[in-house]
Amino acid sequence: MTPTPDPADIRLVAVDLDGTLLDPHKRLDPDFPAVEHALAERGITLVPASGRQLESIRRTVWPDGAGGVDDSPTGEQRTIIAENGALVARGTQPIAVDPVPRHAVGHVLAAARDYARAGGHPGIVVCGLRSAYVALDAVHDDEAMAEQFLAASRPYYPLLEEVADLAAVEDDVLKVAVWDPAGAERGVGRSIGEVPGARVVASAGVWVDVMSPTADKGRALATLQAELGVSPDQTMAFGDFPNDLGMLARATWSYAMADAHPDVAAAARYRAPTNADHGVTRVLRALLGR
Repeated sequence: MTPTPDPADIRLVAVDLDGTLLDPHKRLDPDFPAVEHALAERGITLVPASGRQLESIRRTVWPDGAGGVDDSPTGEQRTIIAENGALVARGTQPIAVDPVPRHAVGHVLAAARDYARAGGHPGIVVCGLRSAYVALDAVHDDEAMAEQFLAASRPYYPLLEEVADLAAVEDDVLKVAVWDPAGAERGVGRSIGEVPGARVVASAGVWVDVMSPTADKGRALATLQAELGVSPDQTMAFGDFPNDLGMLARATWSYAMADAHPDVAAAARYRAPTNADHGVTRVLRALLGR
């Protein structure tokens, strides 16, 4: 049986979405609303922490109320960690923003062009505070691959605009997400390499993210812990991919999904069943004695 703490000792639960809370079809466990409500009744705050855009998290986790004002189980604004920790919001209002250095966009665009010339098929999303942006002809003119890239992007970035020049986007850039259908970590990620003044992290099998060197789910979680007066001993966290490592390090009760990336499995103290088995809600139900 997966170990769980005494619920009286827990005040905060941070949970990744894709590969963790959501099943392989990107759906929530039907029991999730009841579990969240039961946590709230015990004074435990559940915080989604994802590489997704804020709007995507709101629509995915709370499709009825969309995670806005006064729709939580306690009648308060919900707190969300978005864009891999570059944005922390309460309801729809940002409370902490950590943008990527502007030069990083040009670096990624140049690396992606080189990778495309070598036969790769990268796609780039510049993730801004107001919207996300794509330029479908930025790196290649393969129409079928461009459609595949858009299909892969829309679930994570429902606010998505096509622009002529990604380098000219006028927005606070929170992250540059690069897609590679051949596998981002060993494909376009190697072409990008190190970005001066920025951090490159694998966020899923076909995505690699370029962010501020201080933007991290763990740093965002630490901000919330300080604000709420919550310690790591009072925190549970669930994740499956390297972009969750900082968050797991901020939680004494850290859980890697059963099929997590090897780095995550090595870093977490405990294991949860896979997302296909609704592992997060199973652990939380055990926590609640349900």
